[in-house]
Amino acid sequence: MDIFNRSVVLAKGGVREKYRPVSDTSTVCSSSDPVEIVELLHPKEVYIADLNVLQGKESLETNVEVIREVSLKADTMLDFGISSSKDADKSLSIAGTAVIGTETGTLSAIKDIAYGNSGRISVSIDIKHGKVMKNDPELPESPFEIVKLLNDLPLKDLIFLDLDRVGTASGFDPEFLRKLVECSRHNVLLAGGVKDMEDLFTLDKLGIKGALVATAIHSGMVPPAVLSSGFKSNDEK
Repeated sequence: MDIFNRSVVLAKGGVREKYRPVSDTSTVCSSSDPVEIVELLHPKEVYIADLNVLQGKESLETNVEVIREVSLKADTMLDFGISSSKDADKSLSIAGTAVIGTETGTLSAIKDIAYGNSGRISVSIDIKHGKVMKNDPELPESPFEIVKLLNDLPLKDLIFLDLDRVGTASGFDPEFLRKLVECSRHNVLLAGGVKDMEDLFTLDKLGIKGALVATAIHSGMVPPAVLSSGFKSNDEK
């Protein structure tokens, strides 16, 4: 869920200012209200990106109440551009998991926050135009080197977020993901590019432990039931 001005918008290609209300194109819901969508789709877990804060337009207060309501109905991961322990504390007072992206978090902050909140922190390796989005020179240019630096931290999991593929249903690079999984001691989740159930089956075989899906749900290519019950790969049927 990308939330902007208390409404869910559908992400596409990481161009945040062009995101449109999800109800404009969704085949599964007629509302863009976050709470109504969660009540309709019954997901076990929700990833929320607070776009008001991520775009630097407003404070967390704009969407805090609706995010809190969602977190009461499903396990919630919250990303609003965490860059400090204070930010992480705010996130964890609202949601069960705080997401720190390389776009905003320094390596030092990630370490401090992870050790202070064992098992409640996910780190998102943010990629755009094939490059890691980062402001901290201590973070390597290579996603694989970042993974290795994070291996000893008590994280919940890692998210590989390819902003260029978000909302595009354009697939992913299987060999790259296989290598990423091989060098990580944490579970790896994929964000961006998932088109349909076959993609989810492929990710499962690669060792990817989860995927952030929105477009595939709203397009009807992944049935909403998967959000609450999970799925079995073709090999397990």
